[in-house]
Amino acid sequence: MSIFKAYDIRGTVPDQLDADLAWRVGRATARHLAGSRIAIGRDARSHSPELFEALVRGVCDEGVDVDDLGLVATPMLYFAVDRLGSSGGIMLTASHNPAQYNGFKICREHAIPIGEASGLREIEALSAACTDDAPRSHRGQVRQVDVSDAYTDHVLAVGEGRPSLRVAIDCGNGMAAVGLGPVLERLDLETERLFFEPDGTFPNHDADPLKLENLRDVCEAVKRIGADFGVAFDGDADRAVFIDDEGEPISSDLLTGLLARRVLERHPGGRVLYDLRSSRVTGEEIEAAGGVAEMCRVGHSFVKAQMRESGAVFAGELSGHFYFRFSDTLVADDGIAAFVLMLDVLAARGKRLSELIRPLRRYSASGEINRRVEDIPSILAAIEAEHSDAEVSHLDGLLVRYPDWWFNLRPSNTEPVLRLNLEANTEAEMVAHRDALLERIEAG
Repeated sequence: MSIFKAYDIRGTVPDQLDADLAWRVGRATARHLAGSRIAIGRDARSHSPELFEALVRGVCDEGVDVDDLGLVATPMLYFAVDRLGSSGGIMLTASHNPAQYNGFKICREHAIPIGEASGLREIEALSAACTDDAPRSHRGQVRQVDVSDAYTDHVLAVGEGRPSLRVAIDCGNGMAAVGLGPVLERLDLETERLFFEPDGTFPNHDADPLKLENLRDVCEAVKRIGADFGVAFDGDADRAVFIDDEGEPISSDLLTGLLARRVLERHPGGRVLYDLRSSRVTGEEIEAAGGVAEMCRVGHSFVKAQMRESGAVFAGELSGHFYFRFSDTLVADDGIAAFVLMLDVLAARGKRLSELIRPLRRYSASGEINRRVEDIPSILAAIEAEHSDAEVSHLDGLLVRYPDWWFNLRPSNTEPVLRLNLEANTEAEMVAHRDALLERIEAG
């Protein structure tokens, strides 16, 4: 199976991804972007230095200069590409994946993402073809660039509220602390800091906050110190999951609705995107705040493209990605910016986070459930035909909406799996519809 995925390049080291492939990806990306300078950052995985050296060499062999950002979080790479006027950027990271993985997130100018529909397949083909290419006669040069101070100013501009709160923060030994540390120095917070040291072996738990077992430490810390809230970041800090003051994780679709209300106070009537797996609450909260609620496909490249096309001011995904229109040129997902915005919300509202979230927990959701399916198109067609009385959309997989419940079935990009998300007015209704759909899927 190719390590060139829908949104990035990711595989295990060294059997799927090694220094030779990193060199070829560097050359291919430089050739595809056809610019003069590429910004490159990396995470703290044990194999990142070797892969980084090969990647940089590949870019320079193509005659393109490199801005070496060093150890950074992915949102810092996005910021740097826009700030430095780079032709594009490459972040060497495997995000939330375990320690044996590594990979590349690639973007063009202004941090516009490159995915399978926007250039990644071309980079894959170029990397396969340049195995023996000699370096250009004029090799690119490398310069070290520190964007930490500028990024701190940039991310703090997301919200003006600076409340004095107690917060539990779990960086999961990922890259969040690199960008968050200087931000915390400018805030009046009492913090319980968990696993701030970047360590690509992830000795405490995987840096994947979507798995409840990885939130156990921060939830316990919130209760232990009486925190106003908690937050856990993924491995490269482009995602964040929040915990309320009672130690309960908050679904990110509900957070999108809460955060959007504050964004819309600054951008009255603005458009806010939310992925189609999100609760009905999300759209209801956006519209109640006077905004325009619009669904989008799952995946950061799709969300960012739709934000640029529609002029949306904010967006959120169920996966914990929160997207900001930082400027006319930069649209990016940033877990640290979401943290700053959360502080701003709490300062403005003057209530505990659990009080703000409780009214939003008004429907019952199944969570995402995966089922292996041999013939996905046939199953989707049959289920659609069985729900002809509903509102149906093919924005991303099959979305079926009734007045009092809805479901979405999305095929996996990498395996014969259907992903089910379902929501209903009550727990009993949700369970009944969920179980009936799962039985139907398993029957084939």
